[in-house]
Amino acid sequence: MLNAIVNLDLYRYEIHALIQAFYPEESVKVWLESDWESGRKTARQKTVEACDAEQDVPADSRAFLCVHYFPDRIELRLNAGDEDSQVTDEDSQVTAEDSQAPEKDAQTPGVRIPQAPQARTLQAPEGINYTEKSRTCKTALKHAIYEMLSDLTGKTLPWGELIGVRPTKIAMTRILEYMDAAGGTDTSENTADADAPEKTADAPTTAPDAPGKAAYSPEKAVEYAAGYLMQEHLVSPGKAYLAANIAMRERQILSGIDYQNGYSLYIGIPFCPTTCLYCSFPSYSIEGFRDRVDEYLDALEKEIRAGAQMMQELGKKPDTVYIGGGTPTTLEPDQMDRLLTLIEECFAGGWQEFTVEAGRPDSITQEKLRVIKQHGITRISVNPQTMKEETLRLIGRRHSVQDVIDAFYLARAEGFDNINMDLILGLPEETEEDVARTISEIVRLSPDSLTVHSLALKRGSRMQEWILKNGWKSLRNTDEAVRIAAEGAAAMGMEPYYLYRQKNISGNFENVGYAKSGKAGCYNILIMEEKQSILALGAGSVSKAVSNGTIIRSDNAKDIATYLQNIDEMIERKKRIFAE
Repeated sequence: MLNAIVNLDLYRYEIHALIQAFYPEESVKVWLESDWESGRKTARQKTVEACDAEQDVPADSRAFLCVHYFPDRIELRLNAGDEDSQVTDEDSQVTAEDSQAPEKDAQTPGVRIPQAPQARTLQAPEGINYTEKSRTCKTALKHAIYEMLSDLTGKTLPWGELIGVRPTKIAMTRILEYMDAAGGTDTSENTADADAPEKTADAPTTAPDAPGKAAYSPEKAVEYAAGYLMQEHLVSPGKAYLAANIAMRERQILSGIDYQNGYSLYIGIPFCPTTCLYCSFPSYSIEGFRDRVDEYLDALEKEIRAGAQMMQELGKKPDTVYIGGGTPTTLEPDQMDRLLTLIEECFAGGWQEFTVEAGRPDSITQEKLRVIKQHGITRISVNPQTMKEETLRLIGRRHSVQDVIDAFYLARAEGFDNINMDLILGLPEETEEDVARTISEIVRLSPDSLTVHSLALKRGSRMQEWILKNGWKSLRNTDEAVRIAAEGAAAMGMEPYYLYRQKNISGNFENVGYAKSGKAGCYNILIMEEKQSILALGAGSVSKAVSNGTIIRSDNAKDIATYLQNIDEMIERKKRIFAE
């Protein structure tokens, strides 16, 4: 357990996220000083009673990082060894020796070893109070903690001190800022691949100077946004340019989206053939719920009809439709036909994109594919996650690698010309050689888009239990694995078009969507960039009403029984958020 203490309830999430990023195998907790002291007294008393030796206080009661906020400064103390410490007036008198960065353990980089504490004092700029929330305070704190942990572990993080899930939103903001300063026009008609080539580690590491009028070009805008990410958030050059180039491509792909009068429609089918080891999405085994699927569709129909009427009265039409889950193709052909017919009846078509996440190969049949095709679905997915038989069994999938291949060719034979495939890097016991073999199989199939995920360790998944039993060394995600996947996508003529990150993501990497020209998934970008309202229907779905930069959420119940019992209340909540 790595404990951090703060004297004020400020930026505890940021502190937790940064420590966790450097020490993913550790449990991390950030305490208020008052709670910490109370807990320490209890721990000390129990120890004294049991051992009659105060020095035997349990190790998990010792503070790894102490943060003390004052109006004019922040004092930080990082205890690299096992010293029981907290911030005091005496601690603020830091000696030159104390402030030295600890030596690295050359043989075991990234392993915490006993050293003298690190201490830093951050002076507040004039007019800024460091006991109050501000961007200046948060940035200074994050930079300091990042640098101290990097010094201690000998590691850097590819995304620097960024902890949010949407780094491309930052890049997009800076691209628009550059356009405005340069007097540039909307770049939606410009091609990012021609005018804004990819940059990597040899790229400049600072943002260019503010442009003058008529100085705009897409390449300079990308350079400006990437430079900002490197300078302000300590992002590596490769990741900074990846985010900036993707942001530029997003503008091109979404050029036809109506943000004011349009919306995206999501419909959730919360059933799966089995629950995967890593999954925390609301999904239920179809075997256990098969007798209740029609009952679920009855409630979903009520919500669909109410949602369609509500949006029509607001004068809004769907730009994209996405049926996800779970695994939508766990529905029987007649159930799928019922759902798709209902959507066509209620929303009257006109959308730019309609995706059905077929997902699991063991749920795909020719009859189901024909039903989907007959309803004019433009995009589907066939998701292997890996092409290694042993891993498929380990993560709880019942299908084989050959089943993936057969399902893909079956979809092609039925006329689907926009097929996505999902992969996960960092799955248990997989090596870089396994990733290379998986990518080789995918390249041979040549889907139209590829989404490469880095494994995210989620609290609600069975993966946590697996780690406790098997240890962390069996989970490996590396720069090389990410590079292999990116090169495979490029070999198929794909370019990255959307990106997002998750909490506790393996290797501190990212999830990237790659697509061939004209095959990108608009919905994927829209849900990540939060620029358009999303009407989400079904158990476990989350609606978002976006208006003038404000986002209001409305969550549906995850539990199917609760969803069925409270469908009317969830409909009313949606009406309220979209009416505001």
